[in-house]
Amino acid sequence: MQVSVESLSSLERRMTVQVPAERVQDEVDRRLQSLTKRVRIDGFRPGKVPFKVVKKRYGDGVYQEVVSELLQTSYHEALTQEKIVPAGAPEIEPRSMEAGQALEYVATFEVFPEVEPADMNGVAIQRPQVEVSDADVDRVIESLRRQRREWDDVERPAADGDQVVLDFEGTIDGEPFDGNKGEDMAIELGAGRMIPGFEEQLTGVQPGEEKSIQVTFPEDYPAGNLAGREAVFSIRVKHVREGRLPEVDEDFARAFGIEEGGVEKLRQEVRGNMEREMTQAVKARVKDQVMDALLERNPIEVPESLVKEEINRLKEQARGRYGAPQEGEDADEGYRDEARRRVILGLVIREIVRRQEIQVEPERVQAELESMASSYQDPQQVISYYRSNKQAMETLEAMVLEQQVVDWVLEQCQVNDEPTSFDALMNPSPENESS
Repeated sequence: MQVSVESLSSLERRMTVQVPAERVQDEVDRRLQSLTKRVRIDGFRPGKVPFKVVKKRYGDGVYQEVVSELLQTSYHEALTQEKIVPAGAPEIEPRSMEAGQALEYVATFEVFPEVEPADMNGVAIQRPQVEVSDADVDRVIESLRRQRREWDDVERPAADGDQVVLDFEGTIDGEPFDGNKGEDMAIELGAGRMIPGFEEQLTGVQPGEEKSIQVTFPEDYPAGNLAGREAVFSIRVKHVREGRLPEVDEDFARAFGIEEGGVEKLRQEVRGNMEREMTQAVKARVKDQVMDALLERNPIEVPESLVKEEINRLKEQARGRYGAPQEGEDADEGYRDEARRRVILGLVIREIVRRQEIQVEPERVQAELESMASSYQDPQQVISYYRSNKQAMETLEAMVLEQQVVDWVLEQCQVNDEPTSFDALMNPSPENESS
């Protein structure tokens, strides 16, 4: 088999492969010979059909089958022979596929870039130093009170903080759209859970009132067919309700599964959950900085095929969260920067793992699993699920391995502890960051 390779760019290769005619014909003859023992043709006893008869009837089909398979097998043989690892599927262009001649084709594909992880000395990482205060616990308890609010009907115009229960039906250019209807929808005014402008236009409505609301879907709305479009919603108000907060007492604690210890036990549970969230948030904040630094210091060229694969994965994730995402080249461009970031980081991390011979530490996997399971009502059930699910364990191990890489990078960086409030850590914003 003859193979020649041409570099079209730093990552793109054109490989010409020629498979000898004898190899093709020998495989065709072998398969036809096997058919003579199995085919049934009128006028011949089973197993006694002459080779020429089988070749005349089945030769073309067998030849096409052999060529199709040889395109695959010879491509991989050629890659092995030339010691090339492709980064994605090839584009195959046949040159010669005629019977009796050598099989020749051209495969065009991309290869992985050479990655030399950059020195991370001098990189400054800000690590939040956070303590959960009594005031932080108070704020969470108050949030829990709001979650347990009871709503009482009132006969007055709706105000900020009230709940409006309504039926609605929306149209765009006079036509209905998916999800345009709803009944008995409870909307808390001021919560910001609806399309911008929707809640504001409910201020002042009263029970029994009917009105039309005009809003514009945001440009980044997940349902691409609605993004940026104006809609008119006809609503009918059924109830206006005022919230009533429960007292923080033993009954309140029992509502959250605290059977003994009352409010003090509830505060302990809340603090424990907050500290777990805090630990994860600090790790995430540090990890984001490390990944940003790796990306900045390793501006490598990446195969377009890998970027396209990652774009498709991101679109699939969006489809799982929001339904059908936008399609087409313009929609793909919206995912390109994040896809390219993921590909670069994946290649750099893989090379760091290889060079530093980093292996997943079982004790860290177990610790991460137990920490994650501790936030569930039945931790052991969660642990058993992971232990019995190979895919779930592989995902967890990949996450731990990535964290080990982060730890290795941190050893080279300058890590500065930065006093931070719990609220600023959990709800980053320009105001919080500057406080």
